[in-house]
Amino acid sequence: MVDDENIKTTVSPFAIREGEIKTFDGKDGYVSINQIIHKINLGHISDIHFEILDLVNEFEFMTSRQIYQLLEQKGVDVKSQDKINNKLDQLVKSKILTRYFFTSEEGKGIYRVYCLEKMGKYLLTSKEVQCHWQPTDNTKPVGMIKKRLAGNQIIIAYARKSSNFEKYNVKPVITAKTINKSFKPHGEVTLGKDGKEISLVFECVRREKDWEVKLTERLKLYKDFYEHFQSGDSGYKIPPQIIFVCEDDKHMVEVFKEIVVNKIDIDKVKYYFTTDLKQTSTSLEKSLVEFIVDDATGKYKAKNVEIKFLK
Repeated sequence: MVDDENIKTTVSPFAIREGEIKTFDGKDGYVSINQIIHKINLGHISDIHFEILDLVNEFEFMTSRQIYQLLEQKGVDVKSQDKINNKLDQLVKSKILTRYFFTSEEGKGIYRVYCLEKMGKYLLTSKEVQCHWQPTDNTKPVGMIKKRLAGNQIIIAYARKSSNFEKYNVKPVITAKTINKSFKPHGEVTLGKDGKEISLVFECVRREKDWEVKLTERLKLYKDFYEHFQSGDSGYKIPPQIIFVCEDDKHMVEVFKEIVVNKIDIDKVKYYFTTDLKQTSTSLEKSLVEFIVDDATGKYKAKNVEIKFLK
C-alpha cells in the first residue's frame, strides 16, 4: 500500500465528478446461509473476515484501503493490502458484502466501495452485534456515499497521526434544540491532553447537485445547536469544534462564501476548514484553515490554524 505522504494525486478520490453514477460490482445469484455456515466450519471464513464485517457495519461504506488502515490501527495482523483484497473478494462472492464502483465521462473510478449485504446482517446479528442495515441503505446516491468516505478518511487520519487521539464516533448525533431535529455530522474524533478533551465534528461537503442549498440547511441546524448549547447537550460538556471537509482549496473558498452570503455566523464559534488531500500529510498540525479579514485590504484571506491538541 502506498503511504499517505507518497500519494501524488492533485484531485481527491472522493470529489464529485460530472455525470458520475454508482455501478454494481458485486455477485448476482443466490447464496444460502447453509453454504456460508459450511465455509465458516471449514475455516474459509475466519476471525479476520468478521473483523472486516464489523468495520463495514460501523462505517457503512468503505474502500479496501480504509479497511486495511483501520485494521492495522486496531492492531489486527493484516499482512498486506493484497491479503485484505482477497478476504474482501471472498466476502463478496459469499454475498456477505457487496461492492460498487463509480463511473463518469472520465471513466471508471480507481477504487471499489464495500457495504453490507443481507447475509452480512444475518452473521452480525447471530453474534449479537447491533446492525441497523437495511437493503435500501445500498441505494444511497453518489454524493452521500462520498461524504461518508471522506468522513472515514479524516477519522483514520486523526487516529493514525494525532498523538492525542482518544476515540472516534462515525455517526455522532446532534440535536437542534428549538426545532427538535437530530442530524449526524460525518464523523467525530476526541483528542485529549493534560486531562482535557476536545471533540472535533466533521461536516463533509461535496459538489453534488444543489450542494449550496443543502449546506445552508445543515448550517441552520448547527446554528440552532450552538446558539442554544448547554453543557450536556448531545453528550458534550463543551461545544465541539466544527470542521468543514471540502474537496479542494477552491471548494473551501466556495463553502466559506456560502456561509458569508447567507449570514450564517455563530457567536463564539470559529469555522475551520480542511480538504481531503490535506489529511495525507505526514502531520495534521497545519491541516486546518480559517478565513480572517486582512487588515490591509479589508478582504477575507485564508490562514493556517495550529491546534495544540494536534501536536
